[in-house]
Amino acid sequence: MTLRLAVLCSGRGSNLQAVLDAIAHGSLDAVVTGVFSDRPGSEALQRVPESLRWSARPSDFSDRDAFEDAMAAAITATRPDWVLCAGYMRILGDRFIGTFNGRMLNIHPSLLPRHRGLDTHRRALEARDTEHGASVHRVIPELDAGEVIAQVVVPVRAGDTPPSLGARVLAREHVLLVEVLRWIATGRLAERNGILLLDGHPGFTPVQLESPAT
Repeated sequence: MTLRLAVLCSGRGSNLQAVLDAIAHGSLDAVVTGVFSDRPGSEALQRVPESLRWSARPSDFSDRDAFEDAMAAAITATRPDWVLCAGYMRILGDRFIGTFNGRMLNIHPSLLPRHRGLDTHRRALEARDTEHGASVHRVIPELDAGEVIAQVVVPVRAGDTPPSLGARVLAREHVLLVEVLRWIATGRLAERNGILLLDGHPGFTPVQLESPAT
């Protein structure tokens, strides 16, 4: 059965584009049911037809719950199997997360649990990390603390800056995200009664994808 994905974005949408490209090339059996943004002018929205776009400014609502309730209703109407946060830059509330029964994923630019939150590339360099990377994890109310499914490691080079390191991580993010979605589409990764199973096993160690020595 074709995987139905609702995607939340705030910015450029490069990870969204990686998903769309994989679908178009036939390497991912999925369909994007809608793209949802807290920034009506975001570039990500332009990557899909107008019929698949939903956006609103949180400031136009009485509070965060009202905004998230509206977004949750719009997402639910598209009947997604999973909800993907791909560069969505707002912290989501407990009620919104609970609406989707543990079927929310996020891609985060660090090797979690290191460097939760923002500015991960700068923080990795300031910490003198020798390795950096990206993680796909399940979304829970605690920020960037959900179960990590898979990661990709990117070596830190002498002379790296946050932009140079970030560019190399982003390229590997695209590969990592599509691979995890492929596991869902093929049944390798599944959610059962709130528990994630990989190849039928709960409590698995996060998969480390190979990365070129770049």
